[in-house]
Amino acid sequence: MKEYTFLGEFRPKLIEVLKKGYGQKEFFTDSVSGLTVAIVALPLAMAIAIASNVPPAAGIFTAIVAGFVISAFGGSRYQIGGPTAAFAVTVATIVSKHGYDGLVLATLMAGVMLLVFGFFRAGVLIKFIPYPVLTGFTSAIALLIFFTQLKDFFGLTIANTPVEFTPRLESYIEHLHTINFYALAVGIVSIAVILLFQKKIPKIPGPLAAVVLGALAVYLFGLPVETIESRFGVLPTFLPSPTFPSISIQKILLLLPDAITIAVLAAIESLLSAVIADSMTGDRHKSNTELIAQGGANIASVIFGGIPATGAIARTATNIKSKAFSPVSGIMHAVWLCVFMVLLAPLIAKVPLAVLSGILMVIAWNMSEIRHIRSIMRSPRPDRVVLFTTFTLTVLVDLNFAVQVGISLASILFIAKITNVTEIREAVVEGYDKDATNKKAIPKDTEVYEIMGPLFFGMTDKLKDTLLLLEKLPKVLILRMRHVPMVDAAGIHALEEFALSLRKRGTTLVLSGVKPEIRASFDKVGLTKIIKKENIVSHIDEAVIVAANIIGAEAIICELPKQ
Repeated sequence: MKEYTFLGEFRPKLIEVLKKGYGQKEFFTDSVSGLTVAIVALPLAMAIAIASNVPPAAGIFTAIVAGFVISAFGGSRYQIGGPTAAFAVTVATIVSKHGYDGLVLATLMAGVMLLVFGFFRAGVLIKFIPYPVLTGFTSAIALLIFFTQLKDFFGLTIANTPVEFTPRLESYIEHLHTINFYALAVGIVSIAVILLFQKKIPKIPGPLAAVVLGALAVYLFGLPVETIESRFGVLPTFLPSPTFPSISIQKILLLLPDAITIAVLAAIESLLSAVIADSMTGDRHKSNTELIAQGGANIASVIFGGIPATGAIARTATNIKSKAFSPVSGIMHAVWLCVFMVLLAPLIAKVPLAVLSGILMVIAWNMSEIRHIRSIMRSPRPDRVVLFTTFTLTVLVDLNFAVQVGISLASILFIAKITNVTEIREAVVEGYDKDATNKKAIPKDTEVYEIMGPLFFGMTDKLKDTLLLLEKLPKVLILRMRHVPMVDAAGIHALEEFALSLRKRGTTLVLSGVKPEIRASFDKVGLTKIIKKENIVSHIDEAVIVAANIIGAEAIICELPKQ
């Protein structure tokens, strides 16, 4: 039974759908939907590949191989996988530093990480990445994508374009005199065509219209602009043979940060795309199954000459709007792309690079998160600081460092916020609470304090400062913990030091309202022996009796609550 449950948890959506019934009608619907998505995906795949500093064919290979694997083995019924713009800057940086072989190894490592994420059920953990961090690096990537396209959009003649933001900007300024106004005109018209078709003729994909019209214009009028063929040569008409990179410990350690970035980006974007698909259809994806499929897809993609892949939000939405029935539509999208590559490669090679740069500029604008940025800028200051820091570091340093700093900064600010919320105070009148301290007969020479909130490493100083609040130490200090939901190792250590410090001064610490799971932690680490088992109780009435017995005064027996 346990094995069946385990296998069922990771069973692909495709198998679940096919088991419920699948016929010719559903296959026809999925085939048409797959064709529509393939038409949208073809120009995007090439444009993203070029922006990633690899040949356009790599983008097509990725869309075919990764698209097939993600749909066949994924946990979403409608997910379409392939190369996405979010990876472009990261991939271009890796390729410039370590070559394509370095990218292959980094992606293989990322694929293995994604498999591990999935099998260890880490899909739910992605939601804990702070929203300002996600918005900050997504909007920064959008800016970088837009920025990297300026060379082809303006037709600048630059032999070696720097990867970093500032040197690239300087290079653009130095080569402004090389602007190709024909390329600029093609790029501007391409953007206009995309926007026009999106608004007036949404049934025809804007990028496809821009590619067809741009290629025709350049061919018919003999415009002197760069095309895929003039820069990269003829496109292949078949998938390459599988190849593996050379692997060494040194290379693995060198590329580990990049692999982590690829894995995290793939996980975030694929699960975000799956969530959006669920909201559009009412379906429910399986996050861990999806991560496993993403891992396998990335491994397969680079083995067959591709680049990193993930769930593509725009293509997934197109798939849904095209009335897709099952993951077969994603498989057919890969099949159709393969057909295009075999039959149309000579024509595809005629596409002007300025058109592809225009397509990516529109994508960058759609990724820019302007509306979300405005929302965060009206949020509390810590969220604005995290957003600005992540954005700036992504642009000026790199994505690895930016995400690490962004998450760390968000965590520190969150801890500071929780620390301010949590307080250790002298017990006061508590309204209609029947267990309020003022309703109890507290023995003489006994003080009662209360912790409100979690006791963790950010709170240890507050606990130590409690001693400073006491003008004269009592014989017994009751510390109420009924509102403490959790205690971490630092909190336990602080309690230990607090108890020992009080003991040296002749004061006994009594803990009241300790939850069973917290008490179990005290038992494991030995804190119970230090404070003494009889001094850790579950209710204030018990604590009062303990205090009275310690002091030796006449105990005021209160009726204990029924368990």
